[in-house]
Amino acid sequence: MQSIPVDTARLGVLRCAITPEAKISNFETQEVKKDRDGNTIYTVAVMVRQDGRRISVIEIAVAGEPKGIEEGQILKVTGLTAFAWAMGDRHGISFRADAITPIHGTPTSAKSGGA
Repeated sequence: MQSIPVDTARLGVLRCAITPEAKISNFETQEVKKDRDGNTIYTVAVMVRQDGRRISVIEIAVAGEPKGIEEGQILKVTGLTAFAWAMGDRHGISFRADAITPIHGTPTSAKSGGA
């Protein structure tokens, strides 16, 4: 699997779409996915919007539970890497990060009341 480092500075604003959720490795047994060190893998759905373009939502995996992240909050994503994958007729891109942290003091949709 080829890993591709991603320059998050070029992605524009990164905003939480769905708060961290433990990644399930086996849907029948509901077994939670772990990394080599035994840390639970979490996914965070992140909205990406570059200047004037449509919003894309990507799911980013990270080892250990990211703390203090709320929907609508602007995020800092450290060490983002994309991985191209293929399984039979299926293929896609997955994302992993070293860390996902909230940028405190940013308004969230719930706190700002929406429009």
